[in-house]
Amino acid sequence: MTDMLVAALCLAAGGFHLAVPADGFSLSWRHSIEKIEWRETYRIVGERLLIADAAIQGSGAGMDPPEGARLEHGAWHYRPAQPWRDALTLSRSEYAGDYTLCIGSRCAPLETWMAGAPADVPAEVTACRAKG
Repeated sequence: MTDMLVAALCLAAGGFHLAVPADGFSLSWRHSIEKIEWRETYRIVGERLLIADAAIQGSGAGMDPPEGARLEHGAWHYRPAQPWRDALTLSRSEYAGDYTLCIGSRCAPLETWMAGAPADVPAEVTACRAKG
């Protein structure tokens, strides 16, 4: 570790805060009713998040792939018309499955990354800087 600041992904909920050095990450989840996997791949660019790719493993009620999506390896891939985000707010509920967060080669449920955070508080995901 040095004192140099590097791009990072910050996770926060309640009084919990974690900064993980990263230049990108992916977030996936299963639709609570249709059980279809959704995945978004992000790049950290300065203080913002850029959706580099989004993919849906199929379609279902109210979950059709957007216009211009292309089918690759069994999933519909697309890039949202508005790909930039300042932050993501992720609901956390015992009634729906957890998100899977991958940073580099490490993938784990969001609750694992946020061990110690209150489970009933939404998680906020932002770009930040951390000691690298």
